Amino acid sequence: MSNTILVQTSTAKNYELHFGFNLSDEIEHHNKKYSSVTAFALVDAFVLEHHKTHFESVLRSQFPNLHILEIPRGEEAKRFEVYQNAVDFVLQNGVERGTPLFAIGGGVTGDLAGFVAATVLRGIPLVHIPTTLLAMVDSSIGGKTGINHATGKNLVGSFYQPDAVFADVAYLKTLERKEWVNGLSEVLKYGMIHSPEILEQVNSLVKKDAFKDIKSWLPLIQKSAQIKTDIVAEDVLEAGKRAYLNFGHTFGHVIENEGSYSTYSHGEGVYAGMIAALHASNALGSDIELSNLLQFKSLYNFSLGQLNSDPATLVNKMRNDKKVKDGIIHLILLKSKGQPYIHKVTNPDIVEKSWQHTLNEFS
Repeated sequence: MSNTILVQTSTAKNYELHFGFNLSDEIEHHNKKYSSVTAFALVDAFVLEHHKTHFESVLRSQFPNLHILEIPRGEEAKRFEVYQNAVDFVLQNGVERGTPLFAIGGGVTGDLAGFVAATVLRGIPLVHIPTTLLAMVDSSIGGKTGINHATGKNLVGSFYQPDAVFADVAYLKTLERKEWVNGLSEVLKYGMIHSPEILEQVNSLVKKDAFKDIKSWLPLIQKSAQIKTDIVAEDVLEAGKRAYLNFGHTFGHVIENEGSYSTYSHGEGVYAGMIAALHASNALGSDIELSNLLQFKSLYNFSLGQLNSDPATLVNKMRNDKKVKDGIIHLILLKSKGQPYIHKVTNPDIVEKSWQHTLNEFS
């Protein structure tokens, strides 16, 4: 039995997010809408190793001609070469415009598979089955797809909405601790930009079960997804309010890029990026205790001591961000908890000092 959130967008396409434990029946019911006997599944390597029997039996009941492509783990999978291989795989195995593609994995798999679905035959049906906390609360919702470029993260992609999202927390049983923490950054983000009570809820859950009682996380997963859904419904193409979801990300993407998308995870970059954004917020007149986020620092295990660039260089690298307009960096900062705003950087000294504080904090 699942709980459902309807995503209503300003584009013509609406779809449902399903949340629950073991959503096989819901997935099989949804798949009856497709007349095709063929389907494609792009699957994270870890998920393929641990859950192949489960998802394959669910999908083959409707699609006897199921083609599965393993996607490498990590941000390095979001490269042109991997994208081309996936496109070749789909095009060479009889895809038609009504052939669905299932993205089964974390945020990397979802971003890559979504871009494949958006571009093959100018668009084929897409279904997300997120298997990580990060993907369930963030990346599978809202239609962002894409791959990375040497100059920055997610610089090649498109907006493409799925037919449905099935967030089955049963997949979290095998989620590694690092991946729990990776997704936690996005949950904390919702606490900072929208609902401060989330911070205490996370604190309570972490102390209670240390990521072992997966069902206890379901209400918070759904709450986080609802926040993103409400924002996306107002601003599908990131022309305004949706930019608030990038809190910490402009800093974080630079950190990921500096580590060649292999040294630092997305969650680590975003966590450090949120600390930097808080420093900048306070420098511009806010009064937000860093302890709101630093209370979770012990969960993370990374150092920024490996970054070779100085703060001024890091600020310049922020100019490759998608939100830059007319060469001006646009940062998401906070007036107070739950009150984000867009700041146009006219004084890079403040941002440099925020970088320096953050590098010291994670040295």
